[in-house]
Amino acid sequence: MGSAEEPGAARIRLPQLRLDELLEELQARLDAARGTRDRVHSLLEAVLFVGRELDLEQALHSIVEAAAALVDAEYAALGVIGPDGKRLSAFHTVGVSEEQIARIGPFPEGHGILGELIRDPEPLRLAKISGHPASYGFPPNHPPMNTFLGVPIRVRDQIFGNLYLTEKHGGAQFDDEDVSVTSTLAVAAGVAIDNARLYEESRLRERWLRANTEITNSLLSGDGGTEVLGLIAERAGEITGSALAAVALPMENTGSLAVEIAVGLDSEAHRGLVLPAEATLMGLAFTTAAPVVSADVSHDERISAQPPRFQGLGPAVAVPIGTGEGATRGVLLLAREAGRPGFSTTEIEPLQAFAAQAAITMELAERRRDAEQIAVLKDRDRIARDLHDLAIQRLFATGMTLQSAGRFIEHPEAAERVVRAVDDLDETIKIIRSTIFGLRSRDGADGTGLRARVVRIAGEAATVLGFAPSVRMEGLLDTDVPREIADHVVPVLSEALTNIARHAHADRADVLLKADPHQVRLTVTDNGVGTPADGRRSGLRNMAERAEQLGGQLELSSPPAGGTLLAWHVPLPTV
Repeated sequence: MGSAEEPGAARIRLPQLRLDELLEELQARLDAARGTRDRVHSLLEAVLFVGRELDLEQALHSIVEAAAALVDAEYAALGVIGPDGKRLSAFHTVGVSEEQIARIGPFPEGHGILGELIRDPEPLRLAKISGHPASYGFPPNHPPMNTFLGVPIRVRDQIFGNLYLTEKHGGAQFDDEDVSVTSTLAVAAGVAIDNARLYEESRLRERWLRANTEITNSLLSGDGGTEVLGLIAERAGEITGSALAAVALPMENTGSLAVEIAVGLDSEAHRGLVLPAEATLMGLAFTTAAPVVSADVSHDERISAQPPRFQGLGPAVAVPIGTGEGATRGVLLLAREAGRPGFSTTEIEPLQAFAAQAAITMELAERRRDAEQIAVLKDRDRIARDLHDLAIQRLFATGMTLQSAGRFIEHPEAAERVVRAVDDLDETIKIIRSTIFGLRSRDGADGTGLRARVVRIAGEAATVLGFAPSVRMEGLLDTDVPREIADHVVPVLSEALTNIARHAHADRADVLLKADPHQVRLTVTDNGVGTPADGRRSGLRNMAERAEQLGGQLELSSPPAGGTLLAWHVPLPTV
């Protein structure tokens, strides 16, 4: 009986073994499905995590973090391709500490393996980085890396940058599933980056609109042209992240630009500077009525070397202030610190719109100023007419009456007093007539203000000097400096520059003319041989006498660096 049961037991054991195999296979497939499900969930969570970010920099960092977590990579980076499409302009990393980054040095620009994805934007998977023909090693202090996975990120139809992943944990290789997951994340990253850029652009437009509103309100509240120009420079610098902002305006009848406003880094060296309209960065923007960009303003040939004023600055742009339909009213210059990204087309376009709005604001300010000046001139005409028709006639009639009455006065002393009174009335009439002439005069109507005269003198001196002197002017020179003082300033400057040409053997001269409520000060410096002790002093004596006539002083000194410093200053009349 026992032998009869043995075949049955075997039949029972054989299906049991087959069932165990099937169950193990089923468990393996369940585990694989569960792993796939978990990875899909992780991918969806990463997509949602990345899509929530609206700040572009934070979005880029979130993408790198999500990519590293999805494929279990120790190191990850996102390289942003620059405007030239050939190199990386920004680099975001995960897995490398700040101390390691500092020891490694500058971020890569897109050579070697990183450049392969720039040249051929397709997924790239390597078992060993050093085995690829484009690899040429790592810089000192760089952590060792072998396995590599690179995937491009597209924003619409443009390659925005690349995801770089290295060193999968556990020493494993990146597989096809890693490529698929990372490529899917890259698509989501492209959408997130596009959304963040659109959001950033909308916020930027909002800031420009607020700045325009602030400038318009400043104008309507009665602020002067200088205050409005200062506000234009400040807001443009803040919005574009510039370290320096300057506004230059054309000078009448000179063909030059004067830097009226400068805020930010080394602004004192820019303020009041006179620039030729030809072959300079701001001059080209003015004459061509189009933006002019510089990749490195500190080494740009279109920037005059003297005085030095662009140390530490790099990318710059000069934008004409005008609507494009009329004459350019000025130039707005913006410069960022060295190492910062340059001004892109998407940044320059709203800047141009802002400058056009600023031009309209300046035109409104000019129209208001003209209207106020016309009102003042009309009022002066009315006062002059009233003085002539009423005051002078009454005084003249009073004098005639006194003169007639004097014939009837027999007392000698009384008669003499009447005669003196008539003489006083005659002098008073002369004074009033002179006042009327002054009220009806149109000072400065011919455009020969002190600023224009100084620029002309400097331009004429360039032929005898052999170089163009640097000219800076500050203050209300054409309005606060009276004509009689301006008529002394001009010959003093001419004499000073002539002396430099004759005796200094210099190759640089700086002119600074500054007016404040109390005095006007002219400073002329050169880097020549200095003033000889036995030299002729007639020119200096004439300049000193002019200063003394006006209650001022001439000072001559030798700076520590050599050359000569001439300072001529006189007080301004108090109002």
